This record gives sequence, C-alpha cells and structure tokens, in this order.
Amino acid sequence: QVQLVESGGGLVQAGGSLRLSCACSGGTFSVYHMGWFRRAPGKERELVAAITWTDGKPYYVDSVKGRFTISRDNDKNTVYLQMNSLKPEDTAVYYCNEVLWPFSENSKGTYGSWGQGTQVTVST
Repeated sequence: QVQLVESGGGLVQAGGSLRLSCACSGGTFSVYHMGWFRRAPGKERELVAAITWTDGKPYYVDSVKGRFTISRDNDKNTVYLQMNSLKPEDTAVYYCNEVLWPFSENSKGTYGSWGQGTQVTVST
C-alpha cells in the first residue's frame, strides 16, 4: 500500500521560504507523475505544482509561477516543493499525491488515500 508522508511546513513571514518534502513508500515511485496540492481554510484542495516521472518536466498553476519549484529524487522516492516569496494566501495544508498527465489546475490526486499533509502558515 502506498504511503505518502509530507514534512517541512511551518510558520513563516511573508516573503520567506520553506522547502516541503514528500516521502513515498509502498509503490513504484519512479514511474508516477507527482503533484503538490494544498487546501486552504474553507476551500477545496487544489493542485499547485506537478512533475513528470520521465523527464522531470514541471507544471505550475499561475498563482505560484516564479515562486515555487517542484523537484524529485527517484532514488530517494521523494518529491520536493521549494517555496519562495511566500504570501499570506499561500497559507494552507500541503499534500502530495500522484497526478495523471496531462496536468491542469483541475487535476486531482489519484491515490485513494492522502497523507496527513504539512501545515504552511504565512504571516503578514
């Protein structure tokens, strides 16, 4: 059974940075496209970034372009999200999950269960 464990969240001031990690186990990580999602209070969970397994091609939603960078290490079964120039509107619980190609802002996670996520709080 696939397990996803997110970490790296925290409280940061606006303009600050955080690096999130997602450790995957129980599956063949290297053949999955992976994505980072977030759920802000009172909102639906949304995709913010994704990366292909074949060539590491990234995708970003408009609201994080130029600020977030997704990467992966297939040897470590881990996907990362470097978040720079954080804004209060980035405050959310962040999750990782498999994502099917093609990526879009409407993409959903395809694993049946989600990890517990990691809280990111950006203060003004």
